[in-house]
Amino acid sequence: MPKKPSRELVTWPNEHPGRTYRVQFDCPEFTCVCPMTGQPDFASFRIEYVPDSLCLELKSLKLYLWSYRDEGIFHETVTNRILDDLVAAVKPRWMRVVGEFNVRGGIGTTVVAEHGTPPASDSGT
Repeated sequence: MPKKPSRELVTWPNEHPGRTYRVQFDCPEFTCVCPMTGQPDFASFRIEYVPDSLCLELKSLKLYLWSYRDEGIFHETVTNRILDDLVAAVKPRWMRVVGEFNVRGGIGTTVVAEHGTPPASDSGT
């Protein structure tokens, strides 16, 4: 596996495909660049999903998120692109990506993007 930024998302077979369970990743070190000013944007991402037949390999997720470090991209766009790319790779039953961007200019931004129907036990948080 590469030790540099990569958009390749690696999966592995879910060993419990008949069970409904949730996987949650907390990614507090995300960075990208504001497309308007070129200044760095810092965010914390929470990724939750209910796997179907595949699970996401964590090192590939780390390298994937790192690949945005120098990219000029809007908060809404990057959050939705991450969701789209993860859904394409993992094909989950359900997935939620929450991007919480640090305050800049007195404004903090939270973007929530979802795919599929939330599990019955979902509390919406």
